Amino acid sequence: MAVAEPARLTWTALSAVLVAMFAITVGYGVALPILPFLIEQVAGKTAPQALSWHTGLLTGAYIIAIFVGAPVWGRISDRCGRKPIILLGLVGFAATTGFFAVTESLPLLYLGRFLAGLFAAAITPVAYALIGDHAPSKEWRAHRFALINIAGTAGFFIGPLLGGLAVRVAGKLWALSPDRSLAMPLLTATGLAVIAAILVVLLLPAGIERNRVDAPPDAAQIERRAMVRLLAIALVAALAIGVFEVGLALRGKVLGLDAAHIGIMFAECSLVMAIVQALVFSPLIKPELTRWFIAPGLATLSVGLVVVSLVSGSVLMSIAVALVAASAGMLSPVATYWASLGIATSEGAQLGRMTAAASLGQALGSVAGGALFDLPVLPDASFVLAALLVLGTLLASMRLPQLLMPDTPASK
Repeated sequence: MAVAEPARLTWTALSAVLVAMFAITVGYGVALPILPFLIEQVAGKTAPQALSWHTGLLTGAYIIAIFVGAPVWGRISDRCGRKPIILLGLVGFAATTGFFAVTESLPLLYLGRFLAGLFAAAITPVAYALIGDHAPSKEWRAHRFALINIAGTAGFFIGPLLGGLAVRVAGKLWALSPDRSLAMPLLTATGLAVIAAILVVLLLPAGIERNRVDAPPDAAQIERRAMVRLLAIALVAALAIGVFEVGLALRGKVLGLDAAHIGIMFAECSLVMAIVQALVFSPLIKPELTRWFIAPGLATLSVGLVVVSLVSGSVLMSIAVALVAASAGMLSPVATYWASLGIATSEGAQLGRMTAAASLGQALGSVAGGALFDLPVLPDASFVLAALLVLGTLLASMRLPQLLMPDTPASK
């Protein structure tokens, strides 16, 4: 009996994956500017320190769930196929985000946020693995990875903006109570996840199987010698973003900004990330060259975090936001791209580990950003400590470009 040729990953199928990635990042982003207000709604007026703790822990609960779930979902997708896992993740994410929107107790807020993260963990590593399954060349892989990254970043851009504006529209135009107004962004994200699930059912072929043809001959060597450093970069870059996200939300509230204004600041950060990712993985830059961007990216991220902790003016703060967003937005996808080249089999499992490392970093950063925000001894300690950690990662990764391509002339 003849073996059927693997189905091609058409632009139609890819569009369903992009919408799925966009949906879960919107679902994460819409909650960022409204989390402090949701906490006050269910727990009543709390001390600033307690509010900071709960904001950081709720954000961390979502991310730690991705840390737990991503390797498992990736491994299952290696065995059961990519489409069922992506679909299950979207349906579960829609249900748990809706639950998070209507719950009325603090413990249930934590439960809803954790479950939403657990199902969201099924999307990112499996989407990357699906691209890797059908990559005929490194250039094709890099450009499709860029589209996945941009779809996710666009969700982070739209999410906080949508979260703030939906609260304002629901309260002013529809005259909803404050409680119901805060639920509207989350219910909107729920609907978007449902739409994404429908598109996956209709557009993503069920018969797509692995067809990896661009694995380098020295893939095992790349994985053995450089994977730990790539995992560390993913973790540290995400930790810096976690510190930055929570710190930005809390600082905005201290300055008296409403949810809409805080959302605009997050949107600015995401826009810079999207632009940088589009440039780094554009046809103008050969994928092999991206390994040389890692050290400058880490250095810029460290400087940006320090600047954020020192400035208070709007212009300098905008520059600091751009530095952090550009460097962190570039580091994670570059590390993921090179990690994916080091696996000939079980790509979903390995990319799940990369996603888990990033999620652990973001969870630690979110908790640190909340816990250390109002620390009397050292204000903004989380930014300074994160900058030092990034600097240490830079020193440990100086020879990474040579490890990734040990046979190139520049490595000798």
